[in-house]
Amino acid sequence: MRAEASDKAEMVNQLLYGELLEVVECQKKWSYVRLGHDQYEGWIDNKQYQPITAQQWEEYQSASAQLSNEFMEMIDTGAGWLSIPLGSRVDTARLMGHQYGGQILEGTQQKSSLIDTALMYMHAPYLWGGRSPFGIDCSGFTQMCYRIGGHQLLRDASQQATQGDALSFIEESEPGDLAFFDNEEGNIIHVGIMLEDNHIIHAHGKVRIDRIDHTGIFNSDTEQHSHKLRVIKRIL
Repeated sequence: MRAEASDKAEMVNQLLYGELLEVVECQKKWSYVRLGHDQYEGWIDNKQYQPITAQQWEEYQSASAQLSNEFMEMIDTGAGWLSIPLGSRVDTARLMGHQYGGQILEGTQQKSSLIDTALMYMHAPYLWGGRSPFGIDCSGFTQMCYRIGGHQLLRDASQQATQGDALSFIEESEPGDLAFFDNEEGNIIHVGIMLEDNHIIHAHGKVRIDRIDHTGIFNSDTEQHSHKLRVIKRIL
């Protein structure tokens, strides 16, 4: 998804295989779309989506999504094999005449499963707007971990910071809580997932684990604080 109707425009988000979208505006080569799972908006190339009927939209938008649970899977398109990343929506495959035979996650998972999912993204490179193991940003990472667990987060870190309940102290946190970080202007610019023993997993250069204290994230490579802690919130 791009900020403007151009291949040269900033990438602001990614759609994964099988995700639903609503076309808000259609031009000759580009469409302005709104995603079904989080209402995020942006421009995509018209070649990258397939129209469905209003009835199909209602059926799948109201259904519990079935997501792939492998780092990378193959799906049979009938004309060859297509690679799809972790967290792709595979119950919509039949709308495209595809067949999926891999592992599926459906429904709500326990909070502890968020950490298992997060560790599957370890060392994934940072990519602004990314949502896959081949490139992911900080809020795309937290959103996908929660989404695979059956829980909905908004897309951007500043939006996610409006969800859940704030904790008073870092000692109150538990694995799976979200930590938010701000800049000098007080704007939320980063988010990560709390682990045990004052550690955090987050996307910064790559998905990595660092220590966290009352000041913020202490980068183990640079031995400096990289992000200033604003608030820790419990979503689940």
